[in-house]
Amino acid sequence: MRNYQLFIGGQFTDGEHGERIESLDPYHGKPWAELARATRGDVDRAVKAARHALDNGPWSKLTATARGRIMRKIGDLITRDADRIAEIEARDNGKLLAEVRGQLNGVAECWYYYAGLADKIEGAWIPVEKPNTMAFTMREPIGVVAALTAWNSPIWFATVKSAPALAAGCTVVVKPSEFASASTLELAALIKEAGMPHGAFNVVTGYGHDAGAALVEHPDVAMITFTGSDLTGAKIYETAAKHMKRVALELGGKSPNIVFEDADLDLAASGVVSGIFGAAGQMCTAGSRLLVQKSIKDVFTTKLVDLARYIRMGDPMNPKTNVGPISTPPQFQKVLDYIQIARKDGARCILGGNRATGAGLSAGQFVEPTIFSDVTNDMRIAQEEVFGPVLSIIEFDTEDDATRIGNDITYGLVAGVWTQNIGRAMRMTKALKVGTVWVNTYRAYSFMMPFGGTKKSGLGRESGIEAINEYLETKSVFVSTATEGPTNPFIMR
Repeated sequence: MRNYQLFIGGQFTDGEHGERIESLDPYHGKPWAELARATRGDVDRAVKAARHALDNGPWSKLTATARGRIMRKIGDLITRDADRIAEIEARDNGKLLAEVRGQLNGVAECWYYYAGLADKIEGAWIPVEKPNTMAFTMREPIGVVAALTAWNSPIWFATVKSAPALAAGCTVVVKPSEFASASTLELAALIKEAGMPHGAFNVVTGYGHDAGAALVEHPDVAMITFTGSDLTGAKIYETAAKHMKRVALELGGKSPNIVFEDADLDLAASGVVSGIFGAAGQMCTAGSRLLVQKSIKDVFTTKLVDLARYIRMGDPMNPKTNVGPISTPPQFQKVLDYIQIARKDGARCILGGNRATGAGLSAGQFVEPTIFSDVTNDMRIAQEEVFGPVLSIIEFDTEDDATRIGNDITYGLVAGVWTQNIGRAMRMTKALKVGTVWVNTYRAYSFMMPFGGTKKSGLGRESGIEAINEYLETKSVFVSTATEGPTNPFIMR
């Protein structure tokens, strides 16, 4: 049993009441680690440490180049320990080891990217219309940032929020999900080893209703960045608005993966399978709605089912495994409940549809890769985020139909378009109301590309140069070179 502490002010420390939370290994179905349960007092300590580092500590005195140098060292240490950290995260949330290990390469590169960007933050000289006046802008850190992350990719979320914030000169307090906090605390240890000044980066573990709420409500927190459900995101947004805090929200999705009759059907089938069954469907970007053109529906459905039948479920540490367990007990039950809802609403299950059992599966939280046909876009299975390995097939006739159905959803995160017609690809890219469109591919990410959604999928952008702007304020400066004071019509001369 591993034991993890809070990370506050550059030191690992127990919570003030000494309470602990068990973290479940979703493959073996047993607790494997214990976390400190942070109280409001612990959160206050962390925010105060972050505030001190921002205002008076060594972090506030570092040049941007020096900040970048520390961040590059963090990337080096992640590269050094990537195998070890990948094993910890895979055990903590059940994600495939091979996938987490690949993601760790991107985590290191993200730290390198923002390390290089730290001293490229520039203001501008503005040729204002006023005589004898110089005017310019400065970009300054917004302040203490609260980063609330989700359990499906914890170290990636901690990085994609913290790296641009630190590059901007902010300080950070991370509150990871209580279901998967271990890899974030391992990241904290590497950040400490890299020589990050105390208080610039902090981690408080615990439950959302106490530690998370305390962080969101804290008066010294200037910004909240959150990844999770749209319901929780809306509550955070409401609370932040009361205190005039800035927010960035990366929320849910119910993404259309659209296959036209002129697509490479083998390539498309592979993309659809990986887009919904990768990570056991536990992705905000999961292509959970397959929109397939009516003329190829039967052929493509057969091809898709034949491919999905050979998916191997099992130990996420095994390189031959394609799909691991559902990460948390509540999520496991939610997926099973949605399968029953789909059946009651008239969808026809053509693959899977049950809890997976058998050799190596019985102890874990496994759901069979599931495909529903005869789905209409008004069904709950088509409108509500399941966050599991469940695919809904919806047919369409024309390009306009595909656009209408694709956009007929409260979310707007990503979409996939499969076609060999470049004109159609560009028309669909423009017509779909989402933050990212993938053409003839799916789940293509880059730390250099902005990522985020529209509608209930969130606010703001992560990754790329755009992300750093989320953590900066613009200050305008006017400098007069006139030899006389300003003329004020309200002063009698």
